[in-house]
Amino acid sequence: MRKLSDQEIERILTLLREGKPLPESYKADLFETRKEYELTYAEKSREEDILSDTLAVPLQKFKTFRNGGHSNDWTNTLIFGDNLQVLKTLLEMKKNGELKNADGTPGVRLVYIDPPFATRQEFRGSQDQKAYQDKIVGARFLEFLRKRLVFLRELLSEDGSIYVHLDEKKGHYIKTLLDEVFGEQYFQREIVWDTRVLSGFKTQAENWIRGHDVLLFYSKTNNFIFNKLTVEHRQEYIDRFNKVDKEGRKYFDGRGGRRYLDEVMEKGKAIGDVWDDIMSFQQIPTSTEKMGYPTQKPEALLNRIIKASSNPGDLVLDCFAGSGTTLAVTEKLGRRWIGVDCGKLAIYTMQKRLLNIADSKDLENPKKKYGKPCKPFTIYNAGLYDYGMIKALPWEQYREFALKLFQCRNEKHEISKIELDGYLGADSVMVFNYQKHQDAVLDRNFIDDLHKYLGDRIGVRFFIIAPAASVQFLEDYIEKGRTRYFILRIPYSIIEEIHNRGFIKIKQPVSETDVNDTVDAVGFDFIQTPQVECQYFTDDKKGQLELGKGGRECVIEIERFESRIISRKPLDFKNLETLSMVMLDYDFNGEVFDLDEVFYAENLKKDSYKVRFAKGKIKSKIMIIYVDIFGNEKREVKVISDFKNKARE
Repeated sequence: MRKLSDQEIERILTLLREGKPLPESYKADLFETRKEYELTYAEKSREEDILSDTLAVPLQKFKTFRNGGHSNDWTNTLIFGDNLQVLKTLLEMKKNGELKNADGTPGVRLVYIDPPFATRQEFRGSQDQKAYQDKIVGARFLEFLRKRLVFLRELLSEDGSIYVHLDEKKGHYIKTLLDEVFGEQYFQREIVWDTRVLSGFKTQAENWIRGHDVLLFYSKTNNFIFNKLTVEHRQEYIDRFNKVDKEGRKYFDGRGGRRYLDEVMEKGKAIGDVWDDIMSFQQIPTSTEKMGYPTQKPEALLNRIIKASSNPGDLVLDCFAGSGTTLAVTEKLGRRWIGVDCGKLAIYTMQKRLLNIADSKDLENPKKKYGKPCKPFTIYNAGLYDYGMIKALPWEQYREFALKLFQCRNEKHEISKIELDGYLGADSVMVFNYQKHQDAVLDRNFIDDLHKYLGDRIGVRFFIIAPAASVQFLEDYIEKGRTRYFILRIPYSIIEEIHNRGFIKIKQPVSETDVNDTVDAVGFDFIQTPQVECQYFTDDKKGQLELGKGGRECVIEIERFESRIISRKPLDFKNLETLSMVMLDYDFNGEVFDLDEVFYAENLKKDSYKVRFAKGKIKSKIMIIYVDIFGNEKREVKVISDFKNKARE
């Protein structure tokens, strides 16, 4: 749409005030014309609604790993939370000048995403019913991804670009979505990544064997960063230079004239849009890069993308960060990075990968180690918060966090000489200062006194944010005259009168096949440590005694696992029902959890919820993290003597 001049805007406002119709010529300037074609499906939202209705969530700093590196204005960022809410927060940071490349350019220079194409559904019924169900699931996934693409477009710098990694399941739909969101004119290339392995189970396919992935490459504008890359020529091409001139230079006579080998080798071979020189993990299953994480991609693939579409110091974003390949390669190439994932397994996998990056292979010479520690990075929680850490914040930081938590604008103002902290919509907000008045409580008398000063000058709604422990009544609001005084408790679930959607928590997987399932979270929650009771003992290795092989293994037998959920609607979960996984660090150094192995609840259930591992794996201390389906953790540290010998029967 064309940008209107100040005079045109004033004329339109005058006509609207006078109740007169607007000239037809302004129609295209005020209202976006319908696209010639678009993908239509159920529950498709307008872009304006996506940008305005998505809840931003404050970022709570969990831990910073400092190793020296970037300047004081930037620390690399790893965020645990729903990426849609995080993208809204990042967009606000961009608007506030907090999201910059090293050259000062606002926004993200490069986005790479490998979104989960989760189509697995448990559904019983006729084929027609299943086909209908698949359409519903497909529409939900398309809208799930489209919402994120809208925010990613807004987050890009004006010369930024995005790569979307696809398999064969939804590629044709996603191409249409990307045309809608970014504009067909900004489609740059479809890249085919040859991953073929013509052996094993793939040869059992009923038709053509799948052997490639697709990357769709879009830019935000026509002025985008692109560094042309080359690779070495193949040996069969080099062998064609079988003639030697008087100066000893090898050459061959091509259709365009004589070509010299030294000149050709210096230029290299320009890279096309079919990449058959980067091996997938199917082709090299024993690669030392493998983290044991589903859908992990090789570093060589990201190396090519990041080198081509960014420069050192540029900001790279992956909001489906998974195993952390994007972050690791970005780190090695001297760029800044932001990674987001809603899975605890992903966060711990990336933490391990980054902290051990010095021992990983060098990008330019894979036979060498990278040899450098990672630059400082901070892990943040977004949407699932540690209330103890919030209460420990200095007052101004607590006040700002509390306002962000409930989507309030941080705008101090006064009414009747009472200082207020901000607005929720058009209504005033007070953050109850429990730190200044440590003995004060928020009871009915407090509301009575407040109303005496404010009276009817505050409208029909007034909001008070306060710690739940300071509030002495159960109601969500108290009515005085025509005004309702709403209490926003911390910790507490979202009040339905403020938000028109119910609260949905992020869910953690219970099996490896669930790791990449999609979910939209709404709102926020607070960490509630699960109640866990276990027996720890050593036993004969399962199945080994009968074979006469002997040997002992450590066993953690989980007898009780219950999640503690804050909810006004009681949630009744059976024992062990909310267990997601158990993660182990066999050589805990007393400071940082370094993930060694993960056990999913689905597999543990088959063995009566017993975690088994070789006794010799424990070096000195073992850290055990039990994770529930809501992302809450229970941590324990044990030594080998805590595992008692179990008498042989």
